[in-house]
Amino acid sequence: MSVVRSNESFVTESLRRLSEIVANIVWMLLAFALFPSVQAAANPPHLVVYLSDDHSQFDSSLYGNDNIPTPEFERMAKEGMTFTHAFVASPSCAPSRAAMLTGLCPARNGAEANHSVPRPGTHSLVADLKQAGYEVVAFGKVAHYNTQALYGFDHAEQVHELGRLRQVVAKYLKQCESEQPLCLFVGTTNPHVPWAAKSTFDPAEVEFPPHHLDTPSTRDHRAAYYEEIKRLDNYLGDLRQLTREQLGENVVFVHSSDHGSQWPFGKWNVYDYGIRVPLIVTWPQHIEADITSDAMVSWIDLIPTLIELGGGEVPAGLDGRSFAGVLLGREQEHRERIFTTHTADGKMNQYPMRSVRTREWKLIHNLAPERQHTNHSDLNRKPLAGEYWNEWYALAKTDPHAQAIIDRYHHRPEWELYHVSEDKWELTNLIESTDQSERIAQLKKELAEWMKQQGDAGLVSP
Repeated sequence: MSVVRSNESFVTESLRRLSEIVANIVWMLLAFALFPSVQAAANPPHLVVYLSDDHSQFDSSLYGNDNIPTPEFERMAKEGMTFTHAFVASPSCAPSRAAMLTGLCPARNGAEANHSVPRPGTHSLVADLKQAGYEVVAFGKVAHYNTQALYGFDHAEQVHELGRLRQVVAKYLKQCESEQPLCLFVGTTNPHVPWAAKSTFDPAEVEFPPHHLDTPSTRDHRAAYYEEIKRLDNYLGDLRQLTREQLGENVVFVHSSDHGSQWPFGKWNVYDYGIRVPLIVTWPQHIEADITSDAMVSWIDLIPTLIELGGGEVPAGLDGRSFAGVLLGREQEHRERIFTTHTADGKMNQYPMRSVRTREWKLIHNLAPERQHTNHSDLNRKPLAGEYWNEWYALAKTDPHAQAIIDRYHHRPEWELYHVSEDKWELTNLIESTDQSERIAQLKKELAEWMKQQGDAGLVSP
Protein backbone atom coordinates (compact mmCIF):
# COMPACT_ATOMS: atom_id res chain seq x y z
CA MET A 1 0.00 0.00 0.00
CA SER A 2 2.85 2.38 0.78
CA VAL A 3 4.23 1.81 -2.69
CA VAL A 4 0.85 2.64 -4.22
CA ARG A 5 0.56 5.82 -2.14
CA SER A 6 4.08 6.78 -3.20
CA ASN A 7 3.23 6.26 -6.84
CA GLU A 8 0.01 8.23 -6.44
CA SER A 9 1.92 11.04 -4.77
CA PHE A 10 4.53 11.01 -7.54
CA VAL A 11 1.87 11.14 -10.24
CA THR A 12 0.00 13.93 -8.43
CA GLU A 13 3.16 16.00 -8.03
CA SER A 14 4.14 15.43 -11.66
CA LEU A 15 0.73 16.53 -12.88
CA ARG A 16 0.89 19.63 -10.69
CA ARG A 17 4.30 20.60 -12.08
CA LEU A 18 3.18 19.89 -15.64
CA SER A 19 0.12 22.08 -15.06
CA GLU A 20 2.36 24.91 -13.83
CA ILE A 21 4.64 24.58 -16.86
CA VAL A 22 1.67 24.66 -19.26
CA ALA A 23 0.20 27.66 -17.46
CA ASN A 24 3.52 29.53 -17.67
CA ILE A 25 3.80 28.77 -21.38
CA VAL A 26 0.24 30.01 -21.99
CA TRP A 27 0.93 33.24 -20.09
CA MET A 28 4.17 33.75 -22.02
CA LEU A 29 2.35 33.31 -25.32
CA LEU A 30 -0.41 35.68 -24.28
CA ALA A 31 2.10 38.24 -23.11
CA PHE A 32 3.95 37.97 -26.42
CA ALA A 33 0.73 38.34 -28.42
CA LEU A 34 -0.47 41.28 -26.35
CA PHE A 35 2.91 42.94 -25.88
CA PRO A 36 2.29 45.85 -28.28
CA SER A 37 -1.00 46.70 -26.52
CA VAL A 38 0.55 46.36 -23.08
CA GLN A 39 3.45 48.56 -24.10
CA ALA A 40 1.06 51.10 -25.66
CA ALA A 41 -0.88 51.31 -22.40
CA ALA A 42 2.35 51.87 -20.44
CA ASN A 43 3.77 54.34 -22.95
CA PRO A 44 0.93 55.36 -25.26
CA PRO A 45 1.97 56.74 -28.63
CA HIS A 46 0.89 60.10 -29.94
CA LEU A 47 -1.61 59.71 -32.77
CA VAL A 48 -1.53 61.91 -35.89
CA VAL A 49 -4.10 61.56 -38.69
CA TYR A 50 -3.54 63.59 -41.87
CA LEU A 51 -6.51 63.61 -44.25
CA SER A 52 -6.75 64.82 -47.81
CA ASP A 53 -10.09 65.80 -49.35
CA ASP A 54 -11.40 64.20 -52.56
CA HIS A 55 -8.34 62.16 -53.54
CA SER A 56 -8.63 58.77 -55.18
CA GLN A 57 -6.03 56.09 -54.50
CA PHE A 58 -5.48 55.77 -58.25
CA ASP A 59 -4.07 59.31 -58.49
CA SER A 60 -0.68 58.83 -56.82
CA SER A 61 2.73 57.54 -57.87
CA LEU A 62 2.76 55.39 -54.72
CA TYR A 63 -0.11 53.39 -56.19
CA GLY A 64 1.33 53.13 -59.68
CA ASN A 65 0.35 56.39 -61.39
CA ASP A 66 3.75 57.86 -62.29
CA ASN A 67 2.08 60.87 -63.94
CA ILE A 68 1.18 62.18 -60.47
CA PRO A 69 4.37 62.16 -58.37
CA THR A 70 3.81 61.85 -54.63
CA PRO A 71 7.34 61.50 -53.22
CA GLU A 72 6.27 62.08 -49.62
CA PHE A 73 3.69 59.31 -49.91
CA GLU A 74 6.51 57.08 -51.09
CA ARG A 75 8.88 58.11 -48.27
CA MET A 76 6.19 57.45 -45.70
CA ALA A 77 5.42 54.07 -47.27
CA LYS A 78 9.10 53.08 -46.93
CA GLU A 79 8.75 53.61 -43.17
CA GLY A 80 5.48 51.78 -42.56
CA MET A 81 2.56 49.85 -44.03
CA THR A 82 0.69 50.74 -47.22
CA PHE A 83 -2.82 49.39 -47.76
CA THR A 84 -3.92 48.59 -51.30
CA HIS A 85 -7.55 47.80 -50.41
CA ALA A 86 -8.69 50.71 -48.22
CA PHE A 87 -12.23 52.00 -48.76
CA VAL A 88 -14.56 54.65 -47.37
CA ALA A 89 -18.09 54.08 -46.11
CA SER A 90 -19.54 56.75 -48.41
CA PRO A 91 -18.14 58.69 -51.40
CA SER A 92 -19.18 62.14 -50.18
CA CYS A 93 -17.62 64.39 -47.56
CA ALA A 94 -19.97 64.61 -44.57
CA PRO A 95 -21.15 60.97 -44.52
CA SER A 96 -17.59 59.69 -44.93
CA ARG A 97 -16.21 61.76 -42.05
CA ALA A 98 -19.20 61.00 -39.83
CA ALA A 99 -18.65 57.28 -40.40
CA MET A 100 -14.99 57.62 -39.46
CA LEU A 101 -15.71 59.58 -36.27
CA THR A 102 -18.53 57.30 -35.08
CA GLY A 103 -17.39 53.90 -36.36
CA LEU A 104 -20.92 53.48 -37.73
CA CYS A 105 -22.08 53.31 -41.34
CA PRO A 106 -24.30 56.16 -42.58
CA ALA A 107 -27.71 54.55 -42.00
CA ARG A 108 -26.80 53.79 -38.39
CA ASN A 109 -25.29 57.17 -37.50
CA GLY A 110 -27.86 59.21 -39.42
CA ALA A 111 -25.51 61.19 -41.71
CA GLU A 112 -26.62 59.67 -45.01
CA ALA A 113 -26.88 62.60 -47.42
CA ASN A 114 -24.01 64.99 -47.93
CA HIS A 115 -24.08 68.13 -45.76
CA SER A 116 -25.82 66.17 -43.00
CA VAL A 117 -24.67 65.29 -39.48
CA PRO A 118 -25.16 62.28 -37.19
CA ARG A 119 -28.52 62.12 -35.43
CA PRO A 120 -28.59 63.56 -31.88
CA GLY A 121 -27.23 61.19 -29.26
CA THR A 122 -24.92 59.29 -31.62
CA HIS A 123 -21.75 58.27 -29.80
CA SER A 124 -18.51 59.89 -30.96
CA LEU A 125 -15.32 57.85 -30.83
CA VAL A 126 -13.49 61.01 -29.79
CA ALA A 127 -14.92 60.29 -26.32
CA ASP A 128 -13.18 56.91 -26.27
CA LEU A 129 -9.86 58.45 -27.28
CA LYS A 130 -10.27 60.94 -24.44
CA GLN A 131 -11.21 58.13 -22.06
CA ALA A 132 -7.93 56.44 -23.02
CA GLY A 133 -6.13 59.56 -21.80
CA TYR A 134 -5.68 61.49 -25.03
CA GLU A 135 -6.02 65.18 -25.69
CA VAL A 136 -7.90 65.14 -29.01
CA VAL A 137 -7.65 68.13 -31.33
CA ALA A 138 -8.59 68.82 -34.94
CA PHE A 139 -7.49 71.39 -37.49
CA GLY A 140 -8.87 71.90 -40.98
CA LYS A 141 -11.48 69.75 -42.68
CA VAL A 142 -11.76 66.80 -40.32
CA ALA A 143 -15.51 66.87 -39.82
CA HIS A 144 -17.87 68.68 -42.16
CA TYR A 145 -19.65 70.89 -39.62
CA ASN A 146 -19.37 71.90 -35.97
CA THR A 147 -16.31 69.75 -35.42
CA GLN A 148 -15.90 70.51 -31.73
CA ALA A 149 -19.55 70.64 -30.70
CA LEU A 150 -20.70 67.54 -32.59
CA TYR A 151 -17.80 65.23 -31.88
CA GLY A 152 -16.35 66.47 -28.58
CA PHE A 153 -12.82 67.46 -29.57
CA ASP A 154 -10.84 69.23 -26.87
CA HIS A 155 -9.92 71.87 -29.42
CA ALA A 156 -10.87 72.36 -33.06
CA GLU A 157 -10.32 74.99 -35.74
CA GLN A 158 -11.97 74.88 -39.16
CA VAL A 159 -9.15 76.16 -41.37
CA HIS A 160 -9.43 75.62 -45.11
CA GLU A 161 -6.56 77.42 -46.87
CA LEU A 162 -3.46 75.22 -46.83
CA GLY A 163 -0.99 77.97 -45.96
CA ARG A 164 -3.08 79.03 -42.99
CA LEU A 165 -3.54 75.40 -41.93
CA ARG A 166 0.24 74.96 -41.82
CA GLN A 167 0.55 77.99 -39.54
CA VAL A 168 -2.10 77.07 -36.97
CA VAL A 169 -0.95 73.44 -36.68
CA ALA A 170 2.68 74.48 -36.24
CA LYS A 171 1.75 77.10 -33.65
CA TYR A 172 -0.34 74.63 -31.68
CA LEU A 173 2.34 71.93 -31.62
CA LYS A 174 5.10 74.34 -30.64
CA GLN A 175 3.05 75.83 -27.80
CA CYS A 176 1.46 72.59 -26.58
CA GLU A 177 2.44 71.88 -22.97
CA SER A 178 -0.06 69.14 -22.14
CA GLU A 179 1.28 66.08 -20.33
CA GLN A 180 -1.34 63.91 -22.02
CA PRO A 181 -0.57 61.97 -25.18
CA LEU A 182 -1.89 63.87 -28.19
CA CYS A 183 -4.32 62.70 -30.86
CA LEU A 184 -4.05 65.23 -33.67
CA PHE A 185 -6.33 65.29 -36.72
CA VAL A 186 -5.25 67.53 -39.61
CA GLY A 187 -7.48 67.83 -42.68
CA THR A 188 -6.50 69.69 -45.83
CA THR A 189 -9.05 70.69 -48.47
CA ASN A 190 -6.66 69.61 -51.25
CA PRO A 191 -7.55 68.45 -53.86
CA HIS A 192 -11.19 69.55 -53.46
CA VAL A 193 -12.42 71.89 -56.20
CA PRO A 194 -11.82 74.59 -57.26
CA TRP A 195 -8.34 73.45 -58.20
CA ALA A 196 -5.18 75.56 -58.36
CA ALA A 197 -5.26 78.46 -60.85
CA LYS A 198 -1.58 77.96 -61.68
CA SER A 199 -0.04 74.55 -62.20
CA THR A 200 3.55 73.38 -62.57
CA PHE A 201 2.32 70.47 -64.70
CA ASP A 202 2.10 70.53 -68.49
CA PRO A 203 -1.48 69.86 -69.64
CA ALA A 204 -0.06 68.09 -72.70
CA GLU A 205 1.54 65.45 -70.46
CA VAL A 206 -1.39 64.54 -68.19
CA GLU A 207 -3.31 61.26 -68.26
CA PHE A 208 -6.87 60.50 -67.28
CA PRO A 209 -9.12 57.46 -66.82
CA PRO A 210 -10.38 55.66 -69.93
CA HIS A 211 -13.96 56.81 -69.25
CA HIS A 212 -12.93 60.49 -69.54
CA LEU A 213 -12.69 62.54 -72.72
CA ASP A 214 -9.48 64.08 -74.05
CA THR A 215 -10.21 67.79 -74.58
CA PRO A 216 -8.09 70.92 -73.98
CA SER A 217 -10.19 72.00 -71.00
CA THR A 218 -10.06 68.50 -69.47
CA ARG A 219 -6.27 68.61 -69.69
CA ASP A 220 -6.13 72.05 -68.06
CA HIS A 221 -8.35 70.86 -65.23
CA ARG A 222 -6.32 67.70 -64.83
CA ALA A 223 -3.05 69.66 -64.57
CA ALA A 224 -4.65 71.86 -61.90
CA TYR A 225 -5.79 68.75 -60.01
CA TYR A 226 -2.21 67.40 -60.11
CA GLU A 227 -0.97 70.63 -58.52
CA GLU A 228 -3.39 70.24 -55.61
CA ILE A 229 -2.07 66.72 -55.01
CA LYS A 230 1.52 67.96 -55.22
CA ARG A 231 0.79 70.50 -52.49
CA LEU A 232 -0.95 68.05 -50.14
CA ASP A 233 1.93 65.61 -50.65
CA ASN A 234 4.46 68.32 -49.83
CA TYR A 235 2.63 69.20 -46.62
CA LEU A 236 2.59 65.53 -45.64
CA GLY A 237 6.39 65.63 -45.54
CA ASP A 238 6.44 68.89 -43.58
CA LEU A 239 3.85 67.67 -41.07
CA ARG A 240 5.72 64.43 -40.45
CA GLN A 241 8.93 66.37 -39.82
CA LEU A 242 7.13 68.81 -37.49
CA THR A 243 5.57 66.03 -35.44
CA ARG A 244 8.92 64.26 -35.11
CA GLU A 245 10.47 67.46 -33.80
CA GLN A 246 7.66 68.26 -31.37
CA LEU A 247 6.38 64.81 -30.37
CA GLY A 248 9.35 62.51 -30.83
CA GLU A 249 9.46 59.07 -32.44
CA ASN A 250 6.64 57.38 -30.50
CA VAL A 251 3.99 58.50 -32.99
CA VAL A 252 1.41 56.53 -34.95
CA PHE A 253 1.07 58.55 -38.15
CA VAL A 254 -1.82 57.89 -40.56
CA HIS A 255 -2.51 59.33 -43.99
CA SER A 256 -5.71 58.75 -45.93
CA SER A 257 -8.43 60.54 -47.94
CA ASP A 258 -12.17 60.89 -47.38
CA HIS A 259 -13.08 59.51 -50.87
CA GLY A 260 -12.29 59.92 -54.54
CA SER A 261 -12.04 63.18 -56.41
CA GLN A 262 -14.68 65.27 -58.12
CA TRP A 263 -14.21 63.75 -61.52
CA PRO A 264 -16.85 61.82 -63.48
CA PHE A 265 -17.35 58.34 -61.99
CA GLY A 266 -15.41 59.41 -58.88
CA LYS A 267 -16.91 61.34 -55.96
CA TRP A 268 -20.63 60.62 -55.37
CA ASN A 269 -20.21 57.18 -56.97
CA VAL A 270 -19.49 53.74 -55.54
CA TYR A 271 -17.09 52.83 -58.31
CA ASP A 272 -13.55 52.30 -56.97
CA TYR A 273 -12.53 55.72 -58.32
CA GLY A 274 -14.95 57.14 -55.75
CA ILE A 275 -14.44 54.84 -52.75
CA ARG A 276 -10.90 53.40 -52.87
CA VAL A 277 -8.45 55.65 -51.05
CA PRO A 278 -4.79 55.85 -50.04
CA LEU A 279 -3.93 54.55 -46.58
CA ILE A 280 -0.42 54.55 -45.08
CA VAL A 281 0.40 53.98 -41.40
CA THR A 282 3.75 54.30 -39.61
CA TRP A 283 4.84 53.64 -36.02
CA PRO A 284 8.61 53.28 -35.62
CA GLN A 285 9.73 49.96 -34.11
CA HIS A 286 6.17 48.66 -33.96
CA ILE A 287 4.91 48.61 -37.55
CA GLU A 288 7.39 46.94 -39.86
CA ALA A 289 8.86 49.25 -42.49
CA ASP A 290 8.22 49.06 -46.24
CA ILE A 291 5.30 46.61 -46.03
CA THR A 292 2.33 46.45 -48.40
CA SER A 293 -0.89 44.89 -47.14
CA ASP A 294 -3.82 43.80 -49.28
CA ALA A 295 -6.07 43.39 -46.22
CA MET A 296 -9.47 44.94 -46.93
CA VAL A 297 -10.18 47.76 -44.47
CA SER A 298 -12.79 50.51 -44.19
CA TRP A 299 -12.75 54.05 -42.82
CA ILE A 300 -15.11 52.90 -40.06
CA ASP A 301 -12.20 50.76 -38.80
CA LEU A 302 -9.74 53.64 -38.49
CA ILE A 303 -10.49 55.11 -35.05
CA PRO A 304 -11.18 51.73 -33.39
CA THR A 305 -7.65 50.84 -34.55
CA LEU A 306 -6.20 54.01 -33.03
CA ILE A 307 -8.04 53.39 -29.76
CA GLU A 308 -6.54 49.90 -29.52
CA LEU A 309 -3.04 51.10 -30.40
CA GLY A 310 -3.38 53.76 -27.69
CA GLY A 311 -4.33 51.19 -25.06
CA GLY A 312 -7.99 52.22 -24.86
CA GLU A 313 -11.16 50.17 -24.98
CA VAL A 314 -13.15 50.01 -28.21
CA PRO A 315 -16.88 50.30 -27.48
CA ALA A 316 -19.17 47.43 -28.40
CA GLY A 317 -21.79 47.60 -31.13
CA LEU A 318 -19.76 49.40 -33.80
CA ASP A 319 -19.66 48.60 -37.49
CA GLY A 320 -15.94 49.38 -37.39
CA ARG A 321 -13.35 46.88 -36.16
CA SER A 322 -9.73 47.49 -35.24
CA PHE A 323 -7.13 46.28 -37.73
CA ALA A 324 -4.28 46.74 -35.24
CA GLY A 325 -3.51 43.05 -35.65
CA VAL A 326 -2.69 43.66 -39.33
CA LEU A 327 -0.50 46.67 -38.51
CA LEU A 328 1.43 44.77 -35.85
CA GLY A 329 1.98 41.69 -37.99
CA ARG A 330 -0.31 39.31 -36.08
CA GLU A 331 -2.88 39.01 -38.88
CA GLN A 332 -2.94 39.13 -42.67
CA GLU A 333 -6.64 39.65 -43.39
CA HIS A 334 -9.35 41.89 -41.98
CA ARG A 335 -12.60 42.06 -43.96
CA GLU A 336 -14.12 39.81 -46.60
CA ARG A 337 -16.73 42.34 -47.75
CA ILE A 338 -16.83 46.12 -48.10
CA PHE A 339 -20.27 47.73 -48.08
CA THR A 340 -20.64 51.31 -49.33
CA THR A 341 -23.59 53.67 -49.52
CA HIS A 342 -24.37 56.95 -51.24
CA THR A 343 -27.69 58.67 -50.76
CA ALA A 344 -27.74 62.23 -52.12
CA ASP A 345 -26.07 65.62 -52.23
CA GLY A 346 -28.88 68.13 -52.14
CA LYS A 347 -30.58 69.03 -55.40
CA MET A 348 -27.35 68.49 -57.32
CA ASN A 349 -27.36 64.74 -56.84
CA GLN A 350 -30.47 62.62 -56.20
CA TYR A 351 -29.10 59.27 -57.28
CA PRO A 352 -28.83 56.84 -54.34
CA MET A 353 -26.75 53.68 -54.66
CA ARG A 354 -25.44 50.80 -52.55
CA SER A 355 -22.64 48.33 -53.20
CA VAL A 356 -20.98 45.21 -51.87
CA ARG A 357 -17.37 44.51 -52.85
CA THR A 358 -15.25 41.41 -52.40
CA ARG A 359 -11.58 41.25 -53.30
CA GLU A 360 -12.52 40.30 -56.87
CA TRP A 361 -16.12 41.38 -57.50
CA LYS A 362 -18.47 44.30 -56.94
CA LEU A 363 -22.24 44.48 -57.15
CA ILE A 364 -23.90 47.92 -57.37
CA HIS A 365 -27.59 48.61 -56.77
CA ASN A 366 -28.82 51.90 -58.22
CA LEU A 367 -31.98 52.56 -56.23
CA ALA A 368 -33.51 55.07 -58.66
CA PRO A 369 -32.26 54.07 -62.13
CA GLU A 370 -35.07 56.00 -63.81
CA ARG A 371 -33.42 59.24 -62.72
CA GLN A 372 -30.51 61.06 -64.34
CA HIS A 373 -27.24 60.96 -62.44
CA THR A 374 -25.80 64.47 -62.00
CA ASN A 375 -23.62 66.40 -59.57
CA HIS A 376 -22.11 69.84 -59.01
CA SER A 377 -19.44 69.53 -61.70
CA ASP A 378 -21.68 68.75 -64.68
CA LEU A 379 -24.46 71.09 -63.54
CA ASN A 380 -22.43 74.15 -62.49
CA ARG A 381 -19.47 73.77 -64.89
CA LYS A 382 -17.32 76.28 -63.04
CA PRO A 383 -13.72 77.11 -64.02
CA LEU A 384 -11.22 74.68 -62.47
CA ALA A 385 -14.10 72.59 -61.16
CA GLY A 386 -16.18 71.29 -64.08
CA GLU A 387 -15.98 73.70 -66.99
CA TYR A 388 -14.63 70.89 -69.19
CA TRP A 389 -18.19 69.52 -69.40
CA ASN A 390 -18.96 72.19 -72.01
CA GLU A 391 -16.37 70.61 -74.31
CA TRP A 392 -17.62 67.11 -73.51
CA TYR A 393 -21.16 67.99 -74.57
CA ALA A 394 -19.95 69.78 -77.68
CA LEU A 395 -17.81 66.78 -78.67
CA ALA A 396 -20.71 64.38 -78.14
CA LYS A 397 -22.66 66.07 -80.95
CA THR A 398 -20.30 64.55 -83.52
CA ASP A 399 -18.42 61.80 -81.65
CA PRO A 400 -20.34 58.57 -80.80
CA HIS A 401 -17.67 57.55 -78.26
CA ALA A 402 -18.10 60.84 -76.38
CA GLN A 403 -21.88 60.46 -76.48
CA ALA A 404 -21.60 56.91 -75.10
CA ILE A 405 -19.51 58.12 -72.13
CA ILE A 406 -21.96 60.92 -71.33
CA ASP A 407 -24.89 58.51 -71.64
CA ARG A 408 -23.23 56.05 -69.28
CA TYR A 409 -22.51 58.84 -66.80
CA HIS A 410 -26.11 60.08 -66.69
CA HIS A 411 -28.06 56.83 -67.22
CA ARG A 412 -27.39 53.55 -65.41
CA PRO A 413 -29.17 50.23 -65.04
CA GLU A 414 -30.59 49.17 -61.69
CA TRP A 415 -27.83 46.58 -61.18
CA GLU A 416 -24.16 46.54 -62.14
CA LEU A 417 -21.58 43.77 -61.67
CA TYR A 418 -17.85 44.22 -62.20
CA HIS A 419 -14.89 41.87 -61.98
CA VAL A 420 -12.90 44.57 -60.19
CA SER A 421 -9.70 42.57 -59.81
CA GLU A 422 -9.52 42.40 -63.63
CA ASP A 423 -11.49 45.54 -64.57
CA LYS A 424 -9.93 48.39 -62.58
CA TRP A 425 -12.08 51.14 -64.11
CA GLU A 426 -15.30 49.09 -64.04
CA LEU A 427 -15.92 49.42 -67.75
CA THR A 428 -17.63 46.07 -68.44
CA ASN A 429 -20.94 45.48 -66.69
CA LEU A 430 -21.46 41.70 -66.40
CA ILE A 431 -24.92 41.83 -64.87
CA GLU A 432 -26.47 40.13 -67.90
CA SER A 433 -23.87 37.34 -68.04
CA THR A 434 -25.64 34.02 -67.56
CA ASP A 435 -22.50 32.41 -66.16
CA GLN A 436 -22.55 34.94 -63.31
CA SER A 437 -26.16 34.33 -62.22
CA GLU A 438 -25.20 32.40 -59.07
CA ARG A 439 -22.68 35.04 -58.01
CA ILE A 440 -25.18 37.83 -58.66
CA ALA A 441 -27.86 36.12 -56.60
CA GLN A 442 -25.46 35.60 -53.69
CA LEU A 443 -24.20 39.20 -53.71
CA LYS A 444 -27.75 40.55 -53.97
CA LYS A 445 -28.70 38.47 -50.94
CA GLU A 446 -25.68 39.67 -48.95
CA LEU A 447 -26.38 43.31 -49.80
CA ALA A 448 -30.06 43.03 -48.89
CA GLU A 449 -29.25 41.33 -45.57
CA TRP A 450 -26.66 43.97 -44.73
CA MET A 451 -29.07 46.81 -45.50
CA LYS A 452 -31.68 45.19 -43.26
CA GLN A 453 -29.15 44.79 -40.45
CA GLN A 454 -28.20 48.44 -40.85
CA GLY A 455 -31.79 49.65 -40.78
CA ASP A 456 -31.16 51.04 -44.27
CA ALA A 457 -34.55 51.23 -45.95
CA GLY A 458 -33.01 52.47 -49.20
CA LEU A 459 -35.19 55.56 -49.08
CA VAL A 460 -35.08 57.72 -52.17
CA SER A 461 -35.39 61.45 -51.55
CA PRO A 462 -38.04 63.29 -53.61
